[in-house]
Amino acid sequence: MNTAGHTDAAGLDLIPFRGVRYVPEQVGSLAAVTSPPYDVVVRPDGLHHLESADPHNIVRLILPQATTPAARNQQAADTLHAWLREGILAPDAEPSLYVYEQRDDEILQRGIIGALRLSKAEEGVVLPHEDVMPHVVEDRAALMRATSANLEPLLLTYRSDSASGGGASGAMAVIERTAERAPLLSTTTEDGFQHRLWSVRDPAEIAEIRSDLAAHQALIADGHHRWATNLRLRAEHPSPSAWDYGLVLLVDTARYPLRVRAIHRYLHRLPVSEALTALGDSFRVRTVEGSLGDALDVLAEAAAKSNAFVLAGDGAFHLVDRPSPDLLARTIPGGYPEAWRTLDATVLHATLLDHVWRIPDAPEHIAYIHDTAATVEKAERDGGTAILMHPVREEVVRDLARQGVTMPRKSTSFGPKPATGLVLRALAF
Repeated sequence: MNTAGHTDAAGLDLIPFRGVRYVPEQVGSLAAVTSPPYDVVVRPDGLHHLESADPHNIVRLILPQATTPAARNQQAADTLHAWLREGILAPDAEPSLYVYEQRDDEILQRGIIGALRLSKAEEGVVLPHEDVMPHVVEDRAALMRATSANLEPLLLTYRSDSASGGGASGAMAVIERTAERAPLLSTTTEDGFQHRLWSVRDPAEIAEIRSDLAAHQALIADGHHRWATNLRLRAEHPSPSAWDYGLVLLVDTARYPLRVRAIHRYLHRLPVSEALTALGDSFRVRTVEGSLGDALDVLAEAAAKSNAFVLAGDGAFHLVDRPSPDLLARTIPGGYPEAWRTLDATVLHATLLDHVWRIPDAPEHIAYIHDTAATVEKAERDGGTAILMHPVREEVVRDLARQGVTMPRKSTSFGPKPATGLVLRALAF
């Protein structure tokens, strides 16, 4: 593990590492071995699709399939070691930082991948904004213990003074210069995104990046469970060690703003008719005519004025908005900033799920689904209720995080998310 040049600065401490990457000659295509992050893969169809795309698809490491958790984790470890032994994967010769670019017809995003020194939320360096589920953290921790690897980068954001279209400096200047060179790899995945990766090995450029980032704090955009997992495993290993760092992609959202999308809920055991009946007169309920797109447009308009959701699953779209102020006063916890108390996710969980519907936040009752159409289709197929959410602005998320306030889990989906499988970090290298 390369820890040279450690800084005692209070900000971000990003160091190079020997990235482990697929050897292009050993796989069908780089696109065929990549995957979305583990929690975005829609099971089981998405998992089967990725497994069949290429026998070496990274999903065999991040979501191994076996009869018990222990067997799954051992299978992932055995697979990783076999791929390294067979030359399917290979470590780069020298430690590097990596510039990573994602591009489609609508968005261009560039950031820097490296090993980031871990820190607790109270240190104010890396700010979480959502709660985590202990059983997911334990699941990811067991996998990481078995593989001794960071299999996919977290997505973190920071904000510099480099406004979009202005002159770049510091880390962003290095990123922009690097993107003019020939990349290590370039591939286009089936979602239409082109991915390019470059290595940064020049000591002066690495120092320029590290010096700049040391003056900044970051927001966890995607990967709260993996960050919590890293912290747990750091506590299990004497410091200093490779476990003091985690694999991250850092994106300057002053230069490259992310998309912020909602994560929807699916209630397995509550039909739409029962959900609507239980609301009584505590919310306004209207049926929305037209397509899913029409319903989302109406939701966006309503969410600008009050808490609003769309319920679906019975072949129609039902806008639920304008909650009773008395109901909110009784059900929303006090002692939090107004911005938190008025979040749609707060009202959904504290008022609707806990009080009106009395549904526990457990996997057998609630599923969290990123894809809007897939949430509706599941509800219509299985007879439960889809709850469609409107996204939260990044500024709200960041302001709450700086106040040390976490949002209900799965409140946001930042993207585009880094593709899994382009560069890994094995702690042995």
